[in-house]
Amino acid sequence: MKVFFNNSCKICKAEINIYKKENIENLNWIDITKNKNAELETKKTDKELLRRLHVEQDGKIYVGIDAFLLIWKNIPKYKFLYKFFKLPVIYQLFYIGYEIIAFFLYLKNKHQLN
Repeated sequence: MKVFFNNSCKICKAEINIYKKENIENLNWIDITKNKNAELETKKTDKELLRRLHVEQDGKIYVGIDAFLLIWKNIPKYKFLYKFFKLPVIYQLFYIGYEIIAFFLYLKNKHQLN
């Protein structure tokens, strides 16, 4: 499973570094910063990659909260987050919250775009 994240965003990097410490073998962390290969692999533009977290698993791309859910599902220590945020009402609230936060992080980091 490949996780495409913005390593130059301080908030994004801090959160991903927490997950990296778990040393989960099947999680490959890929920085999207000026990474044309990430664009080719995901078939996403640099703007789309910068806007939300992306995960590729079994040839399918998961975006935003669905990407987070997959990460949490694969890290035993955080599986409880997967189970909680997968609940229908919680999922909808998480979706709205994530989109708001992701939008402001995008505005803060969009200077990275070519």
